[in-house]
Amino acid sequence: MSALRLLADIGGTNARFALQAPGGGFADIEVLACRDYDRIDDAIAAYLARAAARGLPTDGIRHAAIAIANPVEGDVVSMTNHHWRFSIAGLRDACAFTTLLVVNDFAALAQALPHLGTGGRQRIGGTDSAAVEGRPIGLIGPGTGLGVSGVVPAGGGRWIALAGEGGHASFAPVDRDEMRLLDALWEEHGHVSAERLLSGPGLEAIHRVLAGERLAAADITARALDGSCAACRATVDAFCAILGSVAGNVALTLGATGGMYVGGGIVPRLGPLFHASAFRARFEGKGRLQAYLARIPTWLVTEPYPALRGVAALLDAATP
Repeated sequence: MSALRLLADIGGTNARFALQAPGGGFADIEVLACRDYDRIDDAIAAYLARAAARGLPTDGIRHAAIAIANPVEGDVVSMTNHHWRFSIAGLRDACAFTTLLVVNDFAALAQALPHLGTGGRQRIGGTDSAAVEGRPIGLIGPGTGLGVSGVVPAGGGRWIALAGEGGHASFAPVDRDEMRLLDALWEEHGHVSAERLLSGPGLEAIHRVLAGERLAAADITARALDGSCAACRATVDAFCAILGSVAGNVALTLGATGGMYVGGGIVPRLGPLFHASAFRARFEGKGRLQAYLARIPTWLVTEPYPALRGVAALLDAATP
């Protein structure tokens, strides 16, 4: 019987899988495109079949944990940014797992934050700021959607991850260009959440409103990075500035003097544009609370698969 456990981090675009011996490192990490599979169990079966073909003992896997980009409340999970819908109990039985833990993906990522070493994060401005030990840590991350979470200390070196949907909180503009964005998106959607702007589709929406041009998010970032399109650079600058404002809101809400982290798939691709952006200025730009936020360090998560680390820790706590 296999002693390996199955771990997964599933977003609206990609599903990241790994195997792990309890207390050990990750083995056989593979990323599958969600669109290639009709159901989540199809993706799991495909990954395990490929791992078995590579000589790994997958037949006896009994414990699994999935971090997923969605609220997890009750037995039925229906993804917001993808078509997969499943029963947790039904998936557990179909896969013959003894344990199947399903948690919000940003709660899993948040669980990893206190354990990130210097090689897994990169400082974003605020070089005079320092994290306060044993205080809440905040997290925000734009990707296919916008994840928001944090961890709070629970004593004895333990941390409790917060599973919320802060990405769907209402967007608040701070200048006239952002008022234009809000007006245009109001017409399209009614309620305008932070996720409507801080995501892959959000990057496209910002560009469509400000530049009057429809471009894919990947093209916007590529043209901004190579300097071939001033409008694309302006779009990326607006995106980073808005991200700073929303990150500051999260830090204020959580009292995240233990630090504020940026995860997700988009920001690492922006490279020097992000570090040169107004992100940090907008993070601190909260009027009378500017000095409070100036003391909070901000970090970019650079570890490749941090949510897998987090969901493994949660599975450790859930199994003997």
